[in-house]
Amino acid sequence: MKTCFSSILFLLVLASFPAHAQFTNVLIGDKHAPEEVSICINPKNTSQITAGANLNNAYYSTDGGLTWSGHTLSSEANGVYGDPVLFADTSGTFYFSHLSNPPGGQGSWVDRIVFQRSVDGGRTYSSGTSVGKNGIKVQDKPGTGVNPFNNEIYLCWTQFDVYGSHKKSDSSIIFFSKSTDQAETWSSPKRISPQAGDCLDSDSTVEGCVPSTGPLGEIYTAWAGPLGLAFNKSVDDGNTWMAQEKVVCTIPGGWDYPVSGLFRCNGLPMTACDLSKGPNRGTIYINWSDQRNGVNDADVWIVRSTNGGADWSAPVRVNTDPPGHQNFMSWMTIDQNNGDVYVVYYDRRNFSSGDSTDFYLSRSVDGGHTFADFKLNNKAFVPSPAVFFGDYVGISVVKGMVRPIWMQYEKSGLSIWTALVDASMLAVKEDRPVRMGSLVLCQNIPNPCRDSTVVHFETLKKGRINLYVSGMQGKRVSTCIDHLKMKAGGHDFTISVKTAGLKPGEYQYTLECGEDHITRKLTVY
Repeated sequence: MKTCFSSILFLLVLASFPAHAQFTNVLIGDKHAPEEVSICINPKNTSQITAGANLNNAYYSTDGGLTWSGHTLSSEANGVYGDPVLFADTSGTFYFSHLSNPPGGQGSWVDRIVFQRSVDGGRTYSSGTSVGKNGIKVQDKPGTGVNPFNNEIYLCWTQFDVYGSHKKSDSSIIFFSKSTDQAETWSSPKRISPQAGDCLDSDSTVEGCVPSTGPLGEIYTAWAGPLGLAFNKSVDDGNTWMAQEKVVCTIPGGWDYPVSGLFRCNGLPMTACDLSKGPNRGTIYINWSDQRNGVNDADVWIVRSTNGGADWSAPVRVNTDPPGHQNFMSWMTIDQNNGDVYVVYYDRRNFSSGDSTDFYLSRSVDGGHTFADFKLNNKAFVPSPAVFFGDYVGISVVKGMVRPIWMQYEKSGLSIWTALVDASMLAVKEDRPVRMGSLVLCQNIPNPCRDSTVVHFETLKKGRINLYVSGMQGKRVSTCIDHLKMKAGGHDFTISVKTAGLKPGEYQYTLECGEDHITRKLTVY
């Protein structure tokens, strides 16, 4: 191996680049065992942010998320029973959607979807309206979206004939409804999932529908179920839908999968469409997580369509860490100012064993082809399988202002957090050195490459080095350096495209020494 340049010079250049950016973490709340969270930035006034958590916790901030106030949400006629979904319409009015628990004699447990409106930044909410009541059938897992062209509110959710029933005659289906008057009234629910699921609230149940608007007012949504990842759309404002849902891809291992330390883990999908004036306008994205690579290797995935859902890309692995770690329970959004895609999820890449967990953000600025990862939490935590951790996390982004929301667990109980992030803090140049423990890795040159590319790296102490190339789904395609003992210092390694068997496309290469590892992206044309 040849030395790429002076070790001293290299370390001086590196000194100003920390291994992990330290984002300010802010506690939103830790009362009433909060979990299953949602967050929303007011698009008309980004100093106003609202959040929610099970079962009836409502929060608001008037200073961009630096400080928070909380209260208990109530609805006299409908009750409140979790699954919070926070969103805002084009006028800046906030909405808190949730399940129901009507007081005695007014209905049955979770028999409708409820919407409560706030015009004062989340301080107070209306008594609420509801949709979906169908006898005593369970109405569950709402997903919402706002059409920015006409301010209509779209709602999709799952109806269970009998929740938890093993009878084949009982089924789950996806419904759609819309409101044209700020959630005051709702259209008659319309079934949009031709293929029904079972009622067991697991892999063969149809769940995870979140509606999204296209650039011509189309309505897109997807869900998980017995067919895998299913997609449907309406091009006439929700009046009619495709007669048969399109199967986008399978979900190996299902969306309800085990993760050590969790009572339950949810990999349900989230759908969003780029409405920005950027180069990827009109692209539809679906994000989910699963364990197709093994029960100890959950990953976060994304697919995209550039032709209205007629065709879909192969799944792209969002998390860029080496294979073999648990990355799970994701949520996605798009900055409609420029089309950047943001995905948040729990992550265990920094631990060789045990259940210690971090929270990560991945961002794509190239239409979901590649992602860069950023650790958001300042302190790792260990969940308890005896404590229900909730089924999802959240993120809201408006014009580069990024506000994630997640749960953490300490012995004192559950708490929910956000991080104060601006897109400018994520503008990491791909050609800068990256350090992780005893390793420093430069961007390969040239990149993109056609015939070969040189990887420059620094080992700060002697050790055995691995260097390998993987596909974007995490499957290794070529081993470059295999457990080779190397001295401390700078080194070059040339990757031959032909020898490595690389076809044109996107790849990632990983440098390892013991538990230290760094992954970067490689493009072949």
